[in-house]
Amino acid sequence: MRATHVKRAFKYRFCPTDAQAAELSRTFGCVRKVYNLALAARTQAWARQERVNYNQTSAMLTAWKRTGELAYLNDVSSVPLQQALRHLQTAFANFFGKRAGYPRFKSRKKSRKSAEYTTSAFRFRDGKLTLAKMAEPLDIVWSRPLPEGASPSTVTVSQDAAGRWFVSLLCEDPTVKPLPPTETAVGIDVGLDHLLTLSTGEKVANPRHERRDRVRLARAQRQLARKAAGDGANRAKARRKVARVHARIADRRRDHLHKLTTRLVRENQTIVIEDLSVRNMVRNAGLARAISDAAWAELRSMLEYKAQWYGREVIAIDRWFPSSKLCSACGSLRDRLPLHVRTWKCGGCGTTHDRDVNAANNILAVGLTASVCGAGARPQRSTPSGQSAMKQKPPRREP
Repeated sequence: MRATHVKRAFKYRFCPTDAQAAELSRTFGCVRKVYNLALAARTQAWARQERVNYNQTSAMLTAWKRTGELAYLNDVSSVPLQQALRHLQTAFANFFGKRAGYPRFKSRKKSRKSAEYTTSAFRFRDGKLTLAKMAEPLDIVWSRPLPEGASPSTVTVSQDAAGRWFVSLLCEDPTVKPLPPTETAVGIDVGLDHLLTLSTGEKVANPRHERRDRVRLARAQRQLARKAAGDGANRAKARRKVARVHARIADRRRDHLHKLTTRLVRENQTIVIEDLSVRNMVRNAGLARAISDAAWAELRSMLEYKAQWYGREVIAIDRWFPSSKLCSACGSLRDRLPLHVRTWKCGGCGTTHDRDVNAANNILAVGLTASVCGAGARPQRSTPSGQSAMKQKPPRREP
């Protein structure tokens, strides 16, 4: 029986020739056009209470190519166009499964420029990648090697708002294997003063990447604001300058989160976090910028898929659990604990708590209890009044 390996996407930058850039730009435009046409057709059918699936949109694509108005779709590889229809099918499946909203039309200026090629539309030999409709291989900057003997099953080419070109190769990675089991477990409390506070007492500083480049970003945005709407070349140049600053911030943030989450997964068998609703939390105008820069949702996503790779467990506890106000020593629950109070003394046992470390310890305790007793289980801790802490509806926990 053949062993199954984890599929990973290896992303690299590349420098296209003028001909390759023109071909890819045409492909991006055709992919966007086909996606929007198929979405419009499916939306109109939905209004008539009819259902259109992938096979029907594929037949529509064949018909569109035969028309004079859309004959230019024949000039690019057909595989990225078919993949666009498959992506639309997935978007509708997620919508009907209530996992996402209704699919949106792709914008020429705002949507991500990308095209996906399957094995029939590219050739990968001796470390050289050649796409369909291209005579020369891509000049890829191999910043890290692919797994030995790797054969890409899918190649995705994209261009970001800063004008950088990327190619992503989806390969099976036999090097990703479960790590040796360990008895270590850790609770994590996220925050803004410190990005993470662990139940071990360790506090991870918040790098605040956006704040470090805020002056540079503001200067670039002012220059963009001065450009007239019809000033095509100059406005596009100013827009790319803003995008480069955003890309610099995002790259540093992602690099930091990757290093941090990899360390946490390698060192701990069980990781307990809070099930925070970041989408709702960023509605707070005073904290939205800082919360977005902290990237808690991306942190959780990385922890979850890396834990799945390496045989670890991530437990998310109820977001309403009063982790900060509950004494981790005796279980007493405070009525109020304002956000500016960073240390407090328990009235029941007299223990002095660091707010964040205490929260991380409570998160770990309730997560391990839920793991043993089943999903949704919570420890029944006593309050000073003798009532169960979990029988009272806790107020919304502030970040």
